[in-house]
Amino acid sequence: MHSGRRLIAIGAVLAAVSCAIVIHADVTPSSQAAEVQMQLGRQLMAEGRYIEALQAFQNAMNAPVPADPRTARTGVVQAALRVAEFNLARATADDLARMAPKDPDVTALHADALWASGLFEEAEARYEDALAMAPDLARARHGLARSLAARSRLDRALDEAQAALRLAPRDLEIHHTVGFIFERMNRYEEAAGAFTNYLNLLPNKDTSEKATWSRSEIKFLRSFGQRTPYELAPGDEDRSFTVPFRVENDKVVVRARVNDSAPRDFVVDTGAENTMLSGPTARRLGVTPVAYTLTAGVGGLGLRGLQLARINSLEIGDLKLRNVAATIRDPPLRDLPVNETDSISPLAFGFSMIVDYGTRTLTMARRLPDETADFELPLRMHRLAMVRGTVEGTLPANFVVDTGGQVLSISHATASALNRPMPERRIALKVFGSSGWDEDAFLLPNVDLRFDAIRYENFPVVVMNLQMPSALLGVQLGGTVGHRFLSRYRVTIDLDRSVLRLTSIS
Repeated sequence: MHSGRRLIAIGAVLAAVSCAIVIHADVTPSSQAAEVQMQLGRQLMAEGRYIEALQAFQNAMNAPVPADPRTARTGVVQAALRVAEFNLARATADDLARMAPKDPDVTALHADALWASGLFEEAEARYEDALAMAPDLARARHGLARSLAARSRLDRALDEAQAALRLAPRDLEIHHTVGFIFERMNRYEEAAGAFTNYLNLLPNKDTSEKATWSRSEIKFLRSFGQRTPYELAPGDEDRSFTVPFRVENDKVVVRARVNDSAPRDFVVDTGAENTMLSGPTARRLGVTPVAYTLTAGVGGLGLRGLQLARINSLEIGDLKLRNVAATIRDPPLRDLPVNETDSISPLAFGFSMIVDYGTRTLTMARRLPDETADFELPLRMHRLAMVRGTVEGTLPANFVVDTGGQVLSISHATASALNRPMPERRIALKVFGSSGWDEDAFLLPNVDLRFDAIRYENFPVVVMNLQMPSALLGVQLGGTVGHRFLSRYRVTIDLDRSVLRLTSIS
C-alpha cells in the first residue's frame, strides 16, 4: 500500500511539473525554452528529484531550439544514473564521448556510465584516460577508487577516494564510497563517520528513504563499538579452513554453529551479501536485531524490509569468527513452496573460497595459493561477485556468481537488448527468490552464451527480473550463474587476485 501511495505521489509531482512546462512554453520564446528546462533540471537535481530532473534535461535536449548539446546530455546522463536508467545513460554518454573526446569531465562521466552498465574493465580504462588529461579530477579519482575496490585493492582504493574527497568535499557520492571501502576493510567506526557525512549532504535528509537507510546503517555499524568485525582467533589469519559439504536441492550445504549452539545446516550462498538467518532461527540462537534495512532480490516484492544484527560467534569446522554481521529475514515471505534457508557467504567474511564439487569440500582463506585452472575469468566484487560473459556473440553482460542459485539466467534487461524478437508465447516458470515469486520469469530457448572459452550454444536460459537488485547495486546485472553451471567444476573465487578459476571435474 505504501509503494502505491508513493507512485501516486510521484505521478502527481510529474503532472505538476508538466503543467509548469506547458505554461512556460506559452510565454517563453522557443530560443529560451531549452535554457529554462536546463535550469529546472539543475534545480530538481539539487533537490534530489531525479526522475523529474531527467525529464527536464531530456526536454532541453529535444527542444525545437536545443540547449547546448553537451550540457544537456551531461544532465541526462547524471540524472539517468541516479534513477537506474542504465541503458539511457550509456547511450547518451557514448554520444557525449564522441562529441568531446578530449574533455576529461566528459570522459569521466562516460566511465561512470560504462561502470553502471557492468563494463568494469572499460570503465577503469576511461577513468585512467580522464586522469591522464586532468590528474586532479575528483570524479575520475572517485571512479578509479570504486574500480580498485571491486578488485579488492582496498588500500589503494581508499587513497584514491580520500584524494577525490579532498578535491570535492561536498560530493555526497564520494563520501558514500569512502564509507563502503572502510566497511569492506572492517573499519566500522570510520565507515559510520563517512556515511554520516553522506547523510548530512543528502537532499531532503529529514524525509528521504535514502536518509532512513543511511541512519539504519550507521546505527548498525556503531553497534559493534570497539569489537573487531569478523575477528579471527590468534594465529588464524594466514590459515585455510576446509570443511565437507553436501548438495541438497542443487545447493551447497555445510554445518555451522552460531553463538555456541548445536551445529545446524547453512546454505553457502555467494548471491547474498551477509550471513542470513530466518526470524525463528535468530530468536532461537539469541541473535537480536539492531536496525532495519532494505534489500532487493529476485521476486515480485522488489525492495524488502529486513533486520540487521550481530552474531557473537560463528564456527564452520575449525574456522571461528567473532562479531559477524548478519541479516535476519523477518518478516518472512509468505506462500513460498519451501521455507527460507539460513545461509553464509565466505566472501562476506572477506575470505576467498574454493567449492570443489568433485571432492565435496569447501575451502576458505584470507589468501589462497596461486594455482592453474582450465579457465580463468576476471572477477569483480562490488557487494556481490561478478564475472563477464557474452550473450549471442556480441552483447557483454555481468553475471553474479551465485552458489545459492540453481540456474543459468539472464535478466530482462539483457533479453530485451538481444537482436531477436521475444517469443509471442512464453514458457512461464515458477521462479522465486529472496523477494518472493518472480511472476514474469520465463524460459528463453536457443541462446548462445560464452564465458571466456566456455560456450553454451542454443541453450535454454531462465529470464528473470533483476531490475531492483541492479538499481540497488548501481550496476546493470546481466544474469546469474548458479549450481547447474558451477557444479561441473572445482570453483575458485579468489578475491585477492580478482579471478574466478574453473577446473573441470571428472
